[in-house]
Amino acid sequence: MRRRHLLASLPLLAAPATLRAQAPWPERPVRILVPFAPGGNTDGLARLTAEMLQAEIPGGSFVVENRTGAGGLIAAEAMVRAPADGHTLMMVAVAVLAVAPAAMAQAPRFDPVADVTPIVNLGTNPFVLMAHRSVGAADLPALIDWMRARSGSFPYASGGVGSFQHLSMALLLQRLGIQAEHVPYRGGAPALADLIAGNAPVMFANLSEAVPHAQSTAVKLYGISSLTRAAALPDVPAIAEVVPEFETITWNGLMGPKGMPPALVARLHGIVAAALQRPAVQARMAQIGADPLGEGPEPFAQRLRADVARWGDVVRSAGIRLQ
Repeated sequence: MRRRHLLASLPLLAAPATLRAQAPWPERPVRILVPFAPGGNTDGLARLTAEMLQAEIPGGSFVVENRTGAGGLIAAEAMVRAPADGHTLMMVAVAVLAVAPAAMAQAPRFDPVADVTPIVNLGTNPFVLMAHRSVGAADLPALIDWMRARSGSFPYASGGVGSFQHLSMALLLQRLGIQAEHVPYRGGAPALADLIAGNAPVMFANLSEAVPHAQSTAVKLYGISSLTRAAALPDVPAIAEVVPEFETITWNGLMGPKGMPPALVARLHGIVAAALQRPAVQARMAQIGADPLGEGPEPFAQRLRADVARWGDVVRSAGIRLQ
């Protein structure tokens, strides 16, 4: 009788777990964490994603929450520590997981690969190698010759220590065997302003920042950091045309804590990937300065693993340190 009683009670014991597993999502507002201040590319893509999800999930509430500090690791740690039920997500920039963990004096208290669930990589954008007109180089090979002749004695600007502008130049100089002095600014805009003014000879700028200066007489655009030329700058060669396989691109993708239900991950990816095919959304992406991608969970995870290894090596070899 005792055995029959225990067996009979098993469905009752399992029922709450089953009901929880079948509970609708979302049950409460979904937070999309952003590791940077409002107004940048990552923030813009997070707000666009919230709109895309809101349009397809009536009754759902999607709230963008900016949580800055420690190169994005404060937001990332909040995300990985949250329950894996889909109510805490994060718009992740590549530097947060592939650069900051290697550059911080104290390693983060989580694994940037194993402790996250990649959902969808929204888009990428390359950088543009620019120089002030005083450099006087006619093309990319001539600019490389200019840098090589001044190895160790010329500065370059960037949007900050550990920024992808910084890392792009560090990687290029490493590939070419050239030394230069890094001059970090508080963002790409002031760095570009000093380049235009002639206070810095050379830098990498975000594509969206560089395009308006394509016809400028103050600066010259020499190369794109993607493997192929950018549609917005068809006359500017890819750096890879001169330095084989050179590539630096940044990406922004939606992630959650490890262990998220695969069905929910697939649903979120499907909604965002489909929305990225719409002309209106693509126009918004162009305004933000990103090329739509819609990469799914597995290829996104592979990209993350490769970038963590690659940029960790660059950070360590360049001696980059974040406070």
